[in-house]
Amino acid sequence: MNIHEFQAKEVFRAHGIPVPDGRVATTPEEVATIARDLGGPVVVKAQVHSGGRGKAGGVKLAATPDEARHKAEAILKLEIQGLPVRKVLVAPALDIAHEYYLGIVLDRAQGLPLIMVSREGGIEIEQVAREKPEALFRHHFHPVLGLREFEARELATAIEPDAKASRQIAAVLRKLARTYVDIDASLAEINPLILTPAGEIIALDAKINLDDNALFRHPDLAALRDPDTETDEDRAARELGLSFIKLEGNIGCVVNGAGLAMATMDLVKHFGGEPANFLDIGGSSDPRKVVTAIRIITKDPQVRAVLFNIFGGITRCDDVARGLVEAIGQIKVDVPIVIRLVGTNEKEGREILREVSGLTAAETMDEAVQKAIELAGGTPS
Repeated sequence: MNIHEFQAKEVFRAHGIPVPDGRVATTPEEVATIARDLGGPVVVKAQVHSGGRGKAGGVKLAATPDEARHKAEAILKLEIQGLPVRKVLVAPALDIAHEYYLGIVLDRAQGLPLIMVSREGGIEIEQVAREKPEALFRHHFHPVLGLREFEARELATAIEPDAKASRQIAAVLRKLARTYVDIDASLAEINPLILTPAGEIIALDAKINLDDNALFRHPDLAALRDPDTETDEDRAARELGLSFIKLEGNIGCVVNGAGLAMATMDLVKHFGGEPANFLDIGGSSDPRKVVTAIRIITKDPQVRAVLFNIFGGITRCDDVARGLVEAIGQIKVDVPIVIRLVGTNEKEGREILREVSGLTAAETMDEAVQKAIELAGGTPS
């Protein structure tokens, strides 16, 4: 689950990481009031779950409350990567002596959190890794031990030789590592962490992604979910426990199990197609999940064919078949459907689907994927 910058800053503040003052507004008039209260120049920042806000015009400096109002009016009309801007963060515009990058992700290969730091802050870390790999320093730490003081000092010294600033950065690093572990984050990032001319270290931006599977342990964080950032499809999928991610292809995929879903998408790519989504209906045999899956996928105008790839273990193939029949009865499906059923009650499932028109059956994954690509008309242009 993603949270907004202003929410991430409050999480950081609660863990002792210095962040600038700021307030959220939903109208240009509120922005002007906040700017007047803060005094001095301000920055108006779009609050959407996407990167590239600055390039899209979603971050603007304003010298006066009136200018802040005009800048906010323009920002609140934007869509950034398809997401409408419904709120903005208004914060003081701070003087910057230097910018750094601090970030923590999970290294799945090592099974440990990986902390990354760089003196090249304020730009995408992928760009730093690509263009200046020598400027990016990495270090694994154990979640039980946390980032120890000597480790934090070594990382901080690598990006800032000044002793006073380095000590402050080391303190922020340790607090960031503790935050990452405490809240079960999958990403905790400060970009940039700034050094002001007065010698203060401040987290100018903040990004946190939370592990959905751990939200039951953090009801306070789960409550931060912003329904305005979800599409109807995202909401419907979440309410039924479906894992859904929209992609850019033309072959809708309905699969049970994340591993099989990824393998199916890989195979679609292998044979020259493009998956339109990742959709895992999970291990349940609830036909409603199939109905919802079809409803979500067929709303996408890019989809030219739907591929069902079901391996029946806990999931029963006959229940999937019943859900598909129910979906076709409820929803106008104008695209061909290819279905592969293997496993528990597969014979019963195939029997249920035998009389349904518009379905193409397949025995193997290769066959199913190739038929879906053919019926979709090949790779999308």
